[in-house]
Amino acid sequence: MSIQQRRERELAQRRRIIISTTRKLAESEGWSAVTTRRLADEIEYSQPVLYQHFHGRDEIIKAVALEGFGELTLALREVRQRPLAPEAKVSALAQAFMDFAAANPRLYEAMFTMSIDLLFGHPDSPSPLISAFAELREGLSPVVGSRDLDTLTEVFWASLHGLVILTHSGRLRPTHQQERLALCVQQITNETSHASS
Repeated sequence: MSIQQRRERELAQRRRIIISTTRKLAESEGWSAVTTRRLADEIEYSQPVLYQHFHGRDEIIKAVALEGFGELTLALREVRQRPLAPEAKVSALAQAFMDFAAANPRLYEAMFTMSIDLLFGHPDSPSPLISAFAELREGLSPVVGSRDLDTLTEVFWASLHGLVILTHSGRLRPTHQQERLALCVQQITNETSHASS
């Protein structure tokens, strides 16, 4: 292994440690605890070492968010590839999205609610965002009917996100989560249901 290859490997490993430590700290103490000084202390690097990899806190959070979208993509793909009837697949995708958000609340915040420079819905959007959206899109394609598939996917994504945020903030009745999710799926698959009846 050349000196250059070893250096690149070390840099990638340090970057991985910074992202991993950021996630652990955020999940255990919240995003307010994540500062470059605190990260430097946690991983025992100097702040200048952190700045060799990231230009600041927002860039670190953006890297965490992109990693999260990669993980969400895998979770959705696993569900989408199951041999399920179309409505059951939409329901399973919805549940997988909700489960991901519940299991990773701070990661979800970084992905969807924090003010970081992530461009959604554009050709120049980062590939992890495009991939996560594509998994939902593919899962909805059998139920699209005469509707625009991208718009249907955006409405589904927005509905799930709204349920996540309102549930997390305690603004919805905790005893009716499955009923709400079933109603969301029913509305998304509604055109196909009417067409077959």
